[in-house]
Amino acid sequence: MYEPIRTKSVHSTMAGTPSDFPHRSREEELDIQLAGHLAALLAVTDELRTLTPSADLEAAAERLAGQVARLRGERTPLRTAPSATGAPEILHRRAHALAGRALVVAASRADTAAAILAAERMDAHTAALSEPKELSPAR
Repeated sequence: MYEPIRTKSVHSTMAGTPSDFPHRSREEELDIQLAGHLAALLAVTDELRTLTPSADLEAAAERLAGQVARLRGERTPLRTAPSATGAPEILHRRAHALAGRALVVAASRADTAAAILAAERMDAHTAALSEPKELSPAR
């Protein structure tokens, strides 16, 4: 009625059986995730630097680039030219969310340097969002 299986399964179900594909450890997976979150935060920080240049954003970008390079085996992250479009408020919200994700992963892998950087960036973006908005003059 059914045709018998003629090939080996791609899923190894027996303990101790070597497989043909590489596996990464939990720490390696967390490193990859953390590097991705920090690289995304770096991209948003570069966008913000274009819209609202400041020494704080400049220093944050350098520290983020250093952490991404450390996690990726000293390979410097690619940085594209920012498009300078979008509202700073939206970018600050996005950066805050990315920093939060990076903080969660950094805490789970016990990476103190990355966790401190992510927490500082969350605080900075929270402060930027809570600053009073300048009202446009009435006509």
